[in-house]
Amino acid sequence: MNMMAKIVVALGGNALGKSPQEQLELVKNTAKSLVGLITKGHEIVISHGNGPQVGSINLGLNYAAEHNQGPSFPFAECGAMSQAYIGYQLQESLQNELHSIGMDKQVVTLVTQVEVDENDPAFNNPSKPIGLFYNKEEAEQIQKDKGFIFVEDAGRGYRRVVPSPQPISIIELESIKTLIKNDTLVIAAGGGGIPVIREQHDGFKGIDAVIDKDKTSALLGANIQCDQLIILTAIDYVYINFNTENQQPLKTTNVDELKRYIDENQFAKGSMLPKIEAAISFIENNPKGSVLITSLNELDAALEGKVGTVIKK
Repeated sequence: MNMMAKIVVALGGNALGKSPQEQLELVKNTAKSLVGLITKGHEIVISHGNGPQVGSINLGLNYAAEHNQGPSFPFAECGAMSQAYIGYQLQESLQNELHSIGMDKQVVTLVTQVEVDENDPAFNNPSKPIGLFYNKEEAEQIQKDKGFIFVEDAGRGYRRVVPSPQPISIIELESIKTLIKNDTLVIAAGGGGIPVIREQHDGFKGIDAVIDKDKTSALLGANIQCDQLIILTAIDYVYINFNTENQQPLKTTNVDELKRYIDENQFAKGSMLPKIEAAISFIENNPKGSVLITSLNELDAALEGKVGTVIKK
C-alpha cells in the first residue's frame, strides 16, 4: 500500500502471547511496525482481541471469590479490565516508540462499549472461545466444577465458550472520530468492545458475552470509512484445508470465493470463520476497501505484499 490510507489494525488476543511478560515483548515489537505505518503517512486506529486475557482475569477473580478472598466480577467488568490492561501496554509501547523517533503524537486507549441485541440467537448458542487451552480431562473437570461450557478449538485443545452476539453500534463512535480528527492515535474496541444492551428507560447495561473483535473492528472500519482493515492473527495466511496435508494458503481472494469456502465449511467456527465473516462485512459496507489477514510477526513483509491474504470485492 503506497498511497496514504486510513487503516484499522485489529490485533489478535492469542497473537499477544500467554503471559504479561510475553505480551509486553510482543507489544513492543508490534509498536515498531505500527509506528512504521504512521511514519509512512498512514492514519491508523488500533483494536485488539482479549480472549486469553479476559479468560485469565475472569478465572483469577472467580478463584479469589470462591476462596473468600473477594467478590466475584461480572464478565462485562472483566472485559473492561482487559481493555485497560492491554490498552495500557500498547499505549506505553507506542508512546515510547514514537518518542524514540522524535514524533510528538498523543496515544489514547478508549474504554469502548458496543451495543448488542439481547434477543440475539448467540445467547442460546455459546461459541466464542476465551481463556486458556486445556486438555480434555482438565476441561471436563472445570465444566463439572463451574458449569462452564467447553469445546475443542481447531485441534489446539479445549477452551471455554461464551455467547458471541453481533455488534450493532459502537457507543463511543463520535469520541473516536473526534480523537482521530485531532491527530490522536486511538486504541479502541478492545476485545470487541464491552457488550451492552439497551434498556427501555435505564440506558445501557453490561451483559455476559464476548463480541468478536474482528466483527467490531469491521464495523468500526466501515463507520470511519477506512481504506483497509488489517487483521493480525497467529498464522501468516488464511488457509483452505487447514491442518491437513492439502493445506493451501490463499494469497488473494474475493468475497464470492470466500462465501463459497464458508459453504464448504473451510473455516473453523470460533477461530478463522469470524475473521472471514468480518472481512466480508467490511468490504460489503465499504466496497472500495480491502482486508489483509496475516500474522503479527509478518506484518512488515505483508505490508510489502510478500506474505498474507489480501481480500477485495
